[in-house]
Amino acid sequence: MSFGKRLFDLSLAVCLGLLSLPVIGVLAAVILLRDGRPVFFLSERMKTPEQGFQLVKFRTMTLSATDSGVSGGDKTDRITRTGGFLRRTRLDELPQLWNILRGDMSFVGPRPPLRLYVERHPELYRTVLQNRPGVTGLATLTFHAHEARLLVDCVTPEATDAVYSRRCVPRKARLDLLYKKNASICFDVKIIIKTLLGVLR
Repeated sequence: MSFGKRLFDLSLAVCLGLLSLPVIGVLAAVILLRDGRPVFFLSERMKTPEQGFQLVKFRTMTLSATDSGVSGGDKTDRITRTGGFLRRTRLDELPQLWNILRGDMSFVGPRPPLRLYVERHPELYRTVLQNRPGVTGLATLTFHAHEARLLVDCVTPEATDAVYSRRCVPRKARLDLLYKKNASICFDVKIIIKTLLGVLR
């Protein structure tokens, strides 16, 4: 990651972190009161093909000892009362400001993958993860809604895994590599603005 991009991430993360502290506090209290503990959900994601980190989000689902893989229709009934709102508004991702401050993530880049998909598609992710993972990105911006439509009809973990691995991973990787070729601070700002406008709509 270039010094300029890292400085941009740190500056924006500090500003947004200070501004959003009251919101984070209120959301944490609502989750605690309505859905109980834990407030936060930790999930191992990959920063490089070899190095993982703990991604932090607000918890939006009931806990399951057998939980694994991406979220599809098989997990819909586990979304909590508060979780549906947090997911629609992407407020569940506010705690990832901590991951940005730590250097695990950037604001813009490929979404950090689960280890199982990196191990399944090593050549693909060896190139994709040359860019630091991001909270949003070109693939998130242009493919997220279509991905959700593909996965919502999957009623078993096996079906979700198969559809995601076969139909989502390659297409998202192509978009991530397109971002890699055109990466710049201006492009990052444009993606962030479009992401925020999409959430507001």
